Amino acid sequence: MTATGADQETAGGTTRGYWWWERRRSVALDVGLGLLSALECALEGVSFAGDTGLPVPVGVLFGLLAGSVLVLRRRWPIAVVLVAIATTPAEMGFLMGLVGLYTLAASDVPRRITAVLTGMFFVGTFIVTYVRLRQSVAEQDDFGPGDWYVPLISLFMSLGLTAPPVLFGLYIGARRRLMESLRERADSLERELSLLADRAEERAEWARTEERHRIAREMHDVVAHRVSLMVVHAAALQAVAPKDPAKAVRNAALVGDMGRQALTELREMLGVLRAGESVTARPAQVPLASVGQAAAAAAAAATEDGPRLHEVETLVGESRAAGMTVELSVDGEARAYPPDVEQTAYRVVQEALTNVHKHAAGAKTWVRLAHREAEVAMQVENGPSDSATADAGLPSGGNGLVGMRERVLGLGGVFVSGPTDAGGFRVSAVLPAQGKAA
Repeated sequence: MTATGADQETAGGTTRGYWWWERRRSVALDVGLGLLSALECALEGVSFAGDTGLPVPVGVLFGLLAGSVLVLRRRWPIAVVLVAIATTPAEMGFLMGLVGLYTLAASDVPRRITAVLTGMFFVGTFIVTYVRLRQSVAEQDDFGPGDWYVPLISLFMSLGLTAPPVLFGLYIGARRRLMESLRERADSLERELSLLADRAEERAEWARTEERHRIAREMHDVVAHRVSLMVVHAAALQAVAPKDPAKAVRNAALVGDMGRQALTELREMLGVLRAGESVTARPAQVPLASVGQAAAAAAAAATEDGPRLHEVETLVGESRAAGMTVELSVDGEARAYPPDVEQTAYRVVQEALTNVHKHAAGAKTWVRLAHREAEVAMQVENGPSDSATADAGLPSGGNGLVGMRERVLGLGGVFVSGPTDAGGFRVSAVLPAQGKAA
């Protein structure tokens, strides 16, 4: 069979320096066949020289030259068959004809050329056989077959010399091409499987990254808001403790309640993470697709257990208790939304209020909710910071607005934030009422 490029590369030095041959055994086979063909034609050249009156050495030399052409059968199969046809009248080169027809049929030569050369070889063999057989019958006086004998025997002999090598060559050529096609398909399938595995790894890594980002956003929202309020209340507690012990006690109680709420929400998120430990603990035995499924399940569980939009009033009350002046207005009839929409709306308001505590201490703030037919809108706007109010000194990681934008855009909503003409800051978001399905 024809070796593929990979086989040739594997063969290395064994395929170099042998002209058109790919392997050493191919060289040995063709050279051996060429010697046998040359010997056959040389022996038949003796008879040819006697019949034509040529010197015997000339007939032997002619036979050697003609028979040695078989060495070129892999390179020029058409030339080998043409030489075999040309030497048929001299009754030599039958081995060359058989091997040449087989090589021609098994090669990639167009089928019309193979059919023409096969027909020429068949006709030449039939004519020579017919003439020789008729002469033999005529020389035997006691043997008188019918007129059908010579043509029929000539036909059978010609078919016997032509059909088997051609049919066997066609079979070998078809089998060779089939094997090459299967090998190419196997290589292509292996490459496709490798690409699919790489893409699966990329999707799994993307799912893990998205889950880490989601957890980071949740942790930021919970910790930043609760701790910010605790710091504000602690600062107020420090300021009023000497003057108003009763108010200091209330502030201390609020700080404790907020700390407990923060711990409760952190425990809920850690519980979701622990639920996925069975998937992430033994990655070698878990399909790659399960990583994304586990991440999606964890996200869904966290969303189902997350805060709801009706809790915004409680959120505003906590900020008021911390000393912020907040006005809440609700337009439209409140209704239930998908959990991810309600949680995102709540987190946007929560993070916006946290930013007011951090960057605009003492500023008056307006929280607006609007329930519309196909969407829910929220806006948190604060005025300029009150210079008379001491800054609580809360740190900022710079991820609040980024997290809000990611949440809103992830549901197909619109998010806008920026300073106002009055010197304050405004955060606006619009979410589709059906969430991702919309």
